[in-house]
Amino acid sequence: MKQHSSYRYYLIIPVLIVGLALVYPFGRASSDVMVYQDPEAPIEDRVEDLLSRMTLEEKIGQMTQINISEINTDREHEVELDPERARNVAATYQIGSFLNGFADTPQRWYDFTRELQEIVIEESRLDIPMIYGIDHMHGASYLLESTIFPHNINLANSFNTEMSRQMGKITVLESAHLGHHWNFAPVLDIGRDPRWARFYETYGEDPHLASVLGAAYTEGLEGEDRVAPHRMAATAKHFIAYSTPLSGHDRSPVDLSWQNLQEVHRPPFQAVVDAGIKTVMVNSGEVNGVPVHASKPLLTDLLRDEMGFEGVILTDWADIIKLTQLDEVGFQQEHYHHIAVDEKEATYLAIKAGIDVSMTPQSFDFVYHMKELVEEGKLTEERIDESVRRVLRLKFKLGLFENPFPTTDFFDLVGAEEHKEKALQSARESLVLLENNDGLLPLDIDQTQKILVVGPRADSKRDLSGGWTLEWQGGPEEMYPDDIHTIYTGISSTFSDSEVILMESIGEEGDSERQRFEDAAAGADVIIMALGEEPYTEFIGDINDLTLYEEQLELADVVLETGTPAVLVYVGGRPRVLSESARNSDAILFAGLPGFKGGEAVADIISGKFNPSGKLSFTYPAEPSHFTTYDHKHTDRVTAAWEFGHGLSYSEFEISDLQINSEEIGPDDYLTAEAIVTNHGPMAGQKNVLWFLRNEVSIITRPVRQLKHFEKIELEPGESQTVSFRITPEDHLYYPDKMGDDVIESGYYTLMIGDESTRFYLDVPEDRASAPAH
Repeated sequence: MKQHSSYRYYLIIPVLIVGLALVYPFGRASSDVMVYQDPEAPIEDRVEDLLSRMTLEEKIGQMTQINISEINTDREHEVELDPERARNVAATYQIGSFLNGFADTPQRWYDFTRELQEIVIEESRLDIPMIYGIDHMHGASYLLESTIFPHNINLANSFNTEMSRQMGKITVLESAHLGHHWNFAPVLDIGRDPRWARFYETYGEDPHLASVLGAAYTEGLEGEDRVAPHRMAATAKHFIAYSTPLSGHDRSPVDLSWQNLQEVHRPPFQAVVDAGIKTVMVNSGEVNGVPVHASKPLLTDLLRDEMGFEGVILTDWADIIKLTQLDEVGFQQEHYHHIAVDEKEATYLAIKAGIDVSMTPQSFDFVYHMKELVEEGKLTEERIDESVRRVLRLKFKLGLFENPFPTTDFFDLVGAEEHKEKALQSARESLVLLENNDGLLPLDIDQTQKILVVGPRADSKRDLSGGWTLEWQGGPEEMYPDDIHTIYTGISSTFSDSEVILMESIGEEGDSERQRFEDAAAGADVIIMALGEEPYTEFIGDINDLTLYEEQLELADVVLETGTPAVLVYVGGRPRVLSESARNSDAILFAGLPGFKGGEAVADIISGKFNPSGKLSFTYPAEPSHFTTYDHKHTDRVTAAWEFGHGLSYSEFEISDLQINSEEIGPDDYLTAEAIVTNHGPMAGQKNVLWFLRNEVSIITRPVRQLKHFEKIELEPGESQTVSFRITPEDHLYYPDKMGDDVIESGYYTLMIGDESTRFYLDVPEDRASAPAH
């Protein structure tokens, strides 16, 4: 018996060891390396190994994103971690990601993200790092001392793909090493309604332009050459059709055809999915009666199954909560969607639709609702695993398990001079000269002049950068660097031998300020009016009337009545309608939101140090209540002050001798078009070459023209260059029908470039045609 008991005793020991290993698979004292800890193992193996070791609570934590306000101290406008709050959040909820903040110094961001990451890993049983998300919308815009580029609407005006790529690259180089590994950009909404407050965040009204620039930004930010710690995930937002609400107001209902959604709104998202973008953020509004956060047809059937997106789908701010009818204390919410009776039901609807991560962002209720939904059998743990796989895969791809902590080694990259030079060039190329009567511009930089600079945007740094700069709505003026120019200081510095006088307002008729203005205007050689908008974003910028503010139009009238040559510089995030008299200014420059180098860029255009090359990426409306895009249907009535693609230069470019190599092609053929561009002017300059196509007769009504290709060339005076465009039916002649299926049909097509046009015939065999031949 003793021998038998001893035998049983020796059997128990290894069983206990095995049991302990199963309960605690990752003991910190263990020398064994688990598969997920092995950097040489395939990422998919690491994901599956780690997922198999996680509890339900740990998985739900990876699907939860919490705002900085829940872990920061109460110090206003400063990034400063509250370690006790952070540790409590990490230990209690195993949160997988955090977001946003305020513009602060590289050192303070380093201190914050390092301490937060240390706490998260210490409180994680499996040492899973957190990922930090941030709205670096046009450069590292939540980082002091960084390089701030023009906003997207300006970059689109440049028609320079490389500028968009450089903005992505410089954003990651200046901020990823500080622990910012998830960037909520680029915005791929199509800017077709200028009333919409986020218009300036878009690449304009054309799907092809937005597709090319969005893909370039993604490649610049996520590029394969990125190595730790310079790795960052881009976010395509806001999927899908967010930018065309019926009212023009942010987050309000969108009602549009499936054909329009597929042809206009899908292409930019498809382009970045094809470019490998890692995350997508969802439209906060509803499309055709269904909030997108609860739409399985859009998030799963379209985005995942049809478009092939395999990355992380993230909500926007509190948008699962906003599916409900009640807030947390039972009050009905006017601006909620009212499709769920409570947040628990809303959570169920969103996860079933395809959401992976909830930006909760100031509540932990999502964690409790998720656990209850699994325990009640409404959501399976297998469904949870689908989302957690994507989150873990993202973290492994970014190298966070091997390099979880920020570093001080690259502080010198923040605001590097070579980066600022690229921002300056981007700003220059993004400005659009709309009018230049009698060649008023450029002003002679060598001639001593008296220049009067007037208007509310004349001496402001923040106005040139707009929202999403230093803070959500744009930081206060005192936060902006001392070494950046306003329009006034930029002109003063450039025209250093001239007398430059600033008057931000001109007073009322009969008062002393008006008299001072009249005296200054009487002796001035030119008056520069800086008009436009103050910074805003999202619903804060909602408007009902596109007309520029009455007091500014009155200022323009007073200036123009003096008879002194006048230049109107418009600053703002969308085209505001100018009065007829204001449009009669001798010169008009659309500055938009050119960023930290905007004041310098405006001065460079006005002085002729840089030859303007920008073209409008949107149609500038002439009426406050009527606007349409360049790619309208034939039955539309168009009233535009300036059309898409309009933009003047100090050079005289001619496009001539358009030729095609064949007048008929089949569906599997291609056609090559060529034209000659010549600079007849006295200055070297850049020319944006835009190629358009029109389907002359079709079974579904088609636009009068569509942009299909663009390139930017630079020519010396008298120089000519041949430009070309290869047209393939698959890339350029198909279009979606009302079900979203591709249509290809026989018929004539018109090709347009500048004032030149020609036509060719597409011959589609009957067994290949998806629409009747014409």
